[in-house]
Amino acid sequence: MYNMDHYNDDEDYMQQQDDWDRDLLLDPAWEKQQRKTFTAWCNSHLRKAGTQIENIEEDFRDGLKLMLLLEVISGERLAKPERGKMRVHKISNVNKALDFIASKGVKLVSIGAEEIVDGNAKMTLGMIWTIILRFAIQDISVEETSAKEGLLLWCQRKTAPYKNVNIQNFHISWKDGLGFCALIHRHRPELIDYGKLRKDDPMTNLNTAFDVAEKYLDIPKMLDAEDIISTLRPDEKAVMTYVSCYYHAFSGKQKAETAANRICKVLAVNQENEQLMEDYEKLASDLLEWIRRTIPWLENRMPENTMQAMQQKLEDFRDYRRLHKPPKVQEKCQLEINFNTLQTKLRLSNRPAFMPSEGKMVSDINNAWGGLEGAEKGYEEWLLNEIRRLERLDHLAEKFRQKAAIHEAWTDGKEDMLQKRDYETASLSEIKALLKKHEAFESDLAAHQDRVEQIAAIAQELNELDYYDSPSVNARCQRICDQWDALGAMTQKRSEALQRTEKLLETIDQLYLEFAKRAAPFNNWMEGAMEDLQDTFIVHTIEEIQGLSTAHEQFKATLPEADKERQAILGIHNEIAKIVQTYHVNMAGTNPYTTINPQEINAKWDKVRQLVPQRDQALIEEHARQQNNERLRRQFANQANVIGPWIQTKMEEIGRISIEMHGTLEDQLTHLRQYEKSIINYKPKIDQLEGDHQLIQEALIFDNKHTNYTMEHIRVGWEQLLTTIARTINEIENQILTRDAKGISQEQLNEFRASFNHFDRKRTGIMDAEDFKTCLISVGYNLGENEFSRIMSIVDPNRMGLVTFQAFIDFMSRETADTDTADQVMASFKVLAGDKNYILADELRRELPPDQAEYCIARMAPYTGHDGVPGALDYMSFSTALYGESDL
Repeated sequence: MYNMDHYNDDEDYMQQQDDWDRDLLLDPAWEKQQRKTFTAWCNSHLRKAGTQIENIEEDFRDGLKLMLLLEVISGERLAKPERGKMRVHKISNVNKALDFIASKGVKLVSIGAEEIVDGNAKMTLGMIWTIILRFAIQDISVEETSAKEGLLLWCQRKTAPYKNVNIQNFHISWKDGLGFCALIHRHRPELIDYGKLRKDDPMTNLNTAFDVAEKYLDIPKMLDAEDIISTLRPDEKAVMTYVSCYYHAFSGKQKAETAANRICKVLAVNQENEQLMEDYEKLASDLLEWIRRTIPWLENRMPENTMQAMQQKLEDFRDYRRLHKPPKVQEKCQLEINFNTLQTKLRLSNRPAFMPSEGKMVSDINNAWGGLEGAEKGYEEWLLNEIRRLERLDHLAEKFRQKAAIHEAWTDGKEDMLQKRDYETASLSEIKALLKKHEAFESDLAAHQDRVEQIAAIAQELNELDYYDSPSVNARCQRICDQWDALGAMTQKRSEALQRTEKLLETIDQLYLEFAKRAAPFNNWMEGAMEDLQDTFIVHTIEEIQGLSTAHEQFKATLPEADKERQAILGIHNEIAKIVQTYHVNMAGTNPYTTINPQEINAKWDKVRQLVPQRDQALIEEHARQQNNERLRRQFANQANVIGPWIQTKMEEIGRISIEMHGTLEDQLTHLRQYEKSIINYKPKIDQLEGDHQLIQEALIFDNKHTNYTMEHIRVGWEQLLTTIARTINEIENQILTRDAKGISQEQLNEFRASFNHFDRKRTGIMDAEDFKTCLISVGYNLGENEFSRIMSIVDPNRMGLVTFQAFIDFMSRETADTDTADQVMASFKVLAGDKNYILADELRRELPPDQAEYCIARMAPYTGHDGVPGALDYMSFSTALYGESDL
């Protein structure tokens, strides 16, 4: 839309109008030229609305096409026209058009609606000339001259290099046609071979210019070569109208190039940012997918049945820690660096902050990574606990088998013995012997009660620890318990039978009985001693092995007393033999009260004596192993107690460097890179500590009292240190990028840093919203709630309530930055579109490079305005979408 204020008092414009009033009686030749020129000019605009005129005085009589012409050339809506056929309707429509012309500051002299409706040719041509002056010529301005003088000056400037062209007016200066050809050649030299033109061939010159202008410049033929040549003085108004079309066609070329360059620059930045966004999305998706696949593996708590299988799981976990995870740590760090760099570029190019897809924010990556770390820690703890459990299960299962085997061996034949009815045919002495034997058996049975209870307790513990072979253990335990119950019942039954017969028996061999009573407990003691001496043991500290050694020494101290008991028992047997031999007692050669004999006692005693030195050797070897474990603990602790504080110190030093203002940003960057190099050079010590930690795990050492640092603490600290130095370097690099892009001096940066540090009360490198508001007030901002909310949306696009130093610098520097805006881009597109509210694909392809033209075509929405044409594209919504001001 044109601003018409400066036309209201234009004396030159009114003078030209007066010229028409004084020249109502046109020369017939001039009238013919004007009729053709004005008709062609009107049709060049009416075709935009899909119509045209044939006869200029007839087709405007009803006022409809006249109103449509004014709407097209002004871009404004006129009052609704009358659709009736009566003269009054036509006069009303023409008056609406004339009123609109008058509203634009044009003085209409002697032109009334009745003359136009009546088809007065001279009045109609006068009205059209007034419209052409107002909308096509009056806005021409060259070096403070306007309208006719401005157009003449433009023609003289453009044709000055052509020696055979001398433009002094708008009539005879154009008769030879060279002026028109010179204007075309000056702007589009490829369209005309100017060197072949001759001044003495005006017909060829004029037709060449008219044909080229119509074909390549979209300027219709408004003049006729024969009329111009045959007329002594061509019509000035017709020539001016036609020349003004040349001005409008060429004057926009430079604007279009400038607009195209601006659009190319903006689109290049946007394409680069989109590629960075796509790269971030892919890297984030890949990392999240790896975490998604890894966490279920780490959360799998399906136990294995064997120690070998669990050891393989532990080895797989070590491979994950050593081979698979470190590259992902680097990818995570690189992802954060790429995200920060992208956000910095978006801020510098005045673009909205990048918001990744849902679930792919840096915080989402960190949360997923935290879940991975939690699952990893829980998985390692589960592995170690499961290995301990299997170790305990193997020990208990072996102990169960040993005790069960001993018990089953003891019970073998006991049921048959208890079911014998030998007392029915036995003599009195045999009966008494059977009774005593049964009493001895009951003592033996009671002595075995503890073993049965131990077997049941071990089976119960195996069930509670989820032993994989629990069914067979339970079945064996149940058989033992059932048999034990049966033995008890049968023992009770046989005892009752013997007691009933006891009154018939008087003689009993006290010595056999005494032998049986003393031999059975002693035999049971020896069996228990052999079990204990052969029992496997599990210890984890020197104190525990020392406790076992002390208990073993105490056991060995009891051996002399046990040997005395053995000698006493053997003495009883020798006395029995002596009595049998002396009194010729018929005892069938065996002790009726017990199956234990001296040979068995001596054999078991020899076995006990043999097992003692073996137990000594096993305890000595275990003591040596525990000493080696203690050495490994101290070796790990000595290194961990140095590396842990070193990592903490480096973290604090990096924090101070990022806050303090020593030297330029380049000096700080060099200092940080030296820190990074020294940190990377420290990696061999971490690897050495990992080796010591692996030795500790292989030795199944589960605790270390010499240090509070675990390998997990060191790993987490090391990863945080690497991430912190990389992030700090990236922040300094972004500050350099901001400084160079915004033209900020080092002193300004120091002032920004000093202000930021002053209000960073917690010294964390981040201000909360209240501190940031106080800081803005201190530097002169008069903040209301709405203004502060607007500023916070710029410096904190993620709405975290925190302001980083980089965001603070961006905000303080962007106020004076010369950056592209959505309005500038929109104005550039409007130039390319020829002041239309929409743009066509062909216009984009003509003015922009191919790739960026197709980029716009693919992303521009169809234009939905009432003045649109098929294929029209909405460049306004596209421009605002580039800067995040609307949805594309």
